[in-house]
Amino acid sequence: MKGGQDAFTTFEHAGWQRVADKYDSVWSSLTRQFIPHLISAARVSRGMLVLDVACGPGYVSAAAKESGAVPTGIDFSEKMVAIAKPMFPDISFVQGDAQELPFEDASFDRVLINFGLLHVSHPEKACAEACRVLKSGSRLGFTVWAGPEKNTGAKIVNDAIQAHADLDVGLREGPPHYLFGESEECRKVLEEAGFDGTSVSYETRAVEWHLPTASYFFEAERDAGVRTAGLLARQSPEKLDQIRVAIENAMQRYARGNEFILPMTAHVVVVCKS
Repeated sequence: MKGGQDAFTTFEHAGWQRVADKYDSVWSSLTRQFIPHLISAARVSRGMLVLDVACGPGYVSAAAKESGAVPTGIDFSEKMVAIAKPMFPDISFVQGDAQELPFEDASFDRVLINFGLLHVSHPEKACAEACRVLKSGSRLGFTVWAGPEKNTGAKIVNDAIQAHADLDVGLREGPPHYLFGESEECRKVLEEAGFDGTSVSYETRAVEWHLPTASYFFEAERDAGVRTAGLLARQSPEKLDQIRVAIENAMQRYARGNEFILPMTAHVVVVCKS
């Protein structure tokens, strides 16, 4: 990795290296549902040069290509890049830091980030870097999870952790879990990063996540997540079991036949560079 070698970056990088091979099977059925909203809101179109930051397995890049754009994906996890390349061999993927992008000024027509801003230590720096590599009049588009008050899935996990977890376990401090959860806060950060604050589009979108069992959500957070997984890994067996039971119990109201259908909500944000 280049730059940003703080404790949170190191923690996140190690975490994504560890779970890279699980992301696609565990989380992508959820996160991929927001990509059409992101592509549409950012007005991606034919011939545009698109940078997919925190690209993971490359699904945003692939969607941009389907729109006729020319995408480049970048992720700080070598393993994620290694997964993306064979999945989409006709797209360029590189390893690099969202907070220190290895591209010239004014190189792209769009920068897209699908749930990646939570995983960098200084999101405002990543926004400023996105602004730097964008051409004048071009757009940054990104998604962030809505907080527990608007997001059923987030509330289930948050309530279980607040009720049963030991929160003082020495976790590396990172950006707020529900970053940019309010449009005005979001606008201010983007203005400071160099964008036109009057151009911000801030939409809230909900999707349905289909889960096979009541325990799936807990197991996903424990085994295929990073930030919440770090907290869960530091719990005693007793506390971990209490958290698991609380999440499983909360999931029961979302049972539909032989599966569980969980509403999940995120904000889709787009802003123009002056």
